[in-house]
Amino acid sequence: MKVPVTSTAGHQGKSLTIDTDHERILVHDASGALLGAMPWGAIIERVLACDDDGRFAHCRTHPRAPLAVKVRYTTPEGKQFDSLTGGIGGGGLFIESGMPLAPGTELAVEFALPDRPWEKLKAKAKVAWTRNKPERYLLFPGMGVQFTEIDAKAQALLVDLVEALNQSRTPS
Repeated sequence: MKVPVTSTAGHQGKSLTIDTDHERILVHDASGALLGAMPWGAIIERVLACDDDGRFAHCRTHPRAPLAVKVRYTTPEGKQFDSLTGGIGGGGLFIESGMPLAPGTELAVEFALPDRPWEKLKAKAKVAWTRNKPERYLLFPGMGVQFTEIDAKAQALLVDLVEALNQSRTPS
């Protein structure tokens, strides 16, 4: 299967060819000349070596920052769970859980930000991805949830907090 690259300005005109017989991806220039190839195994290992921010950055419309806050989430059946976040962003949260819910599960989430502990932010979300076991002894199991409905003011508070956290963590 040949897939033209059309969305990335610097790569437009190139194409990717999936070679299933040899389990590799070939890259061709606009004239069809082979630029290079990479085995699937190398691609898979590279993806697995990335942390979640790197692995899912292409999916996110808002930056994320590591931050632990208490979160309560409720399933459509009414089951409630209390946990901690491992990261927050304007588009969603990572919720630590030893038994993450299946991708696609819809949730109601409620949490407060550290600078406004009296103000509960509420949103509807769905589980986008899961990590079922710890990775490299540093990353907790849990689930990445994507907001499906969130108040614009609440989202703006999250975006501002993430921006401030990321600026404070960047060396000047």
